[in-house]
Amino acid sequence: MRSKTTVHSMSSGTIVLLLSLLLGLQPITTDLYLPALPVITAGFGAAMSQAQLTLTALLLAFGVSQLVWGPVSDRFGRRPVLLVGLSAYALAAVGSTLAPSMTALIIWRAVQGAAMGAAVMCARAIVRDLYNPTQGARVMSKGLSGLGVIAFLSAPLGGMLTSVFDWRFALAALAVFGALCLGLIAWRFEETLASKNPKAMEAATLLATWQHILRHPTFVAFSALSAASYGGLFTFLAASSFVFMNLLGLSNTQYGGLMALNSAAYIGGTFLCRHWLPRYGVRRALKWAGVLSLTGGTLMALPSLFGVQNVWAIMLPQLLFIVGHGIHQPCGQSGAVGPFPQAAGAASAMNGFIMMLAAFAMGSWLGAHMDGTVRPLTLGVWFWSALIALSAWTLVQKYGDPAASSSSDASRPTHAS
Repeated sequence: MRSKTTVHSMSSGTIVLLLSLLLGLQPITTDLYLPALPVITAGFGAAMSQAQLTLTALLLAFGVSQLVWGPVSDRFGRRPVLLVGLSAYALAAVGSTLAPSMTALIIWRAVQGAAMGAAVMCARAIVRDLYNPTQGARVMSKGLSGLGVIAFLSAPLGGMLTSVFDWRFALAALAVFGALCLGLIAWRFEETLASKNPKAMEAATLLATWQHILRHPTFVAFSALSAASYGGLFTFLAASSFVFMNLLGLSNTQYGGLMALNSAAYIGGTFLCRHWLPRYGVRRALKWAGVLSLTGGTLMALPSLFGVQNVWAIMLPQLLFIVGHGIHQPCGQSGAVGPFPQAAGAASAMNGFIMMLAAFAMGSWLGAHMDGTVRPLTLGVWFWSALIALSAWTLVQKYGDPAASSSSDASRPTHAS
C-alpha cells in the first residue's frame, strides 16, 4: 500500500524496477570489477594491499558521502540528488576506465563510491517515503531481488570482458550502466518526498537529528544486524578473487560462475524473506535467518582450521550464509529507517555509513592479513556470522518492532522537523 500523502503516477512495477537499478549500482560496481582485480594488480605491478584500496576507498567514500547526501535529499528532494549523483557516477566510471596508474584508479574509484552513495541512500529513503516499515521490508526485498539479478550477471560479465578484451572494458561497462540509470531516473522517476525540510542541512538541526537517530534502540538493533551481514558479504567479495583464482587456480570464467551461484542464492534469500515475513513476522524471520548465517559461517571456518583448502568447502557454507543475507538486508535496512518518516534521508544515510564502516574496517584487515591461505576469508565470514546471530537473537528480538516504533515516532516531530 502506497502512502496517501505522496502524490505521483509511478506504478508499483516502475518503483521496484527503479529501486532494483539504484540498489544494483552497488553490486555491479564491486562484483563486475572483482574478476579483473588480479589482472589490474599484475598490470600495474602493484601490491595486493594497493589493489584492496580500490575497493576499500570506494566503500569508505560510499559510506561517508551518504552522510552528506541524506540531509541534502531531505532538504531538496530525492530526484535532484539522484540526477547529480548518477551524473557524477558515470563520469567517474569513465575516469576509472582511462586511469593511467593504480593511484589514479584508487582516486577515481573513491569518487565513484561517493557518487554511488547518492543512488543507494535515496533508494532506501524512497521506500520509507512510500511505505510503512512492514510493507517497506517486503518492497525492499523485491528491490534487492533485482539487485541479486544484477549481481548474478555482473561477475560473469566482468570475467568475460576481462578475458576476451581487457579490464578497462569491464570498467567501461559501469559507465554504460550509470548512464542507463541516469536516463531512466530523468525519464520515469517522480519526486517521492512529500514535504521537504528547509532546516535539514542546518548544523544544529543535523547534529540533533543524528543524535536522535543513533540513540533510537530500533535503529541500533537493525543497523547492527545490517552492518554485520554486509561485513560478512564484503569479506567474501574482497578476498574471494584472490582465494579462488590465485590460490585455488580457478579461471576468470569459473570464478564468475561461482559469483553467479552466490547471487542466485541471495535472490533465493530475498524470496524466502517475502515468504517468511507474513508467516512469522520480522523478528521470528530474522531469528531463523540468524541460524542460517551462523551455520554457514561455522561450516566454512572449521575445515579451514584443519588445513582444508577446497572450493566447495568454502562455497557450500557460503550459500547458506548468503541466503541468510537475503533476509537480513531488506529487514535490516527498512527496519533501521522505519522509525524516522520525517528524516528518512538522514536515517538511511547513517545506516549506510555504519555498514560501510564495517566493510572498510574488514577490507583494511584483509589487506594486511591475506597470507596465502583461505583462512582470512573463512574466519572473517565466521566472525561476522557470530555478530549477525548475536544481533538477530538479542537486539532485534528486544527492539525490533519497526511498525510500533514508527507509529510512536510519526506522531511526534523528530529533531529534523
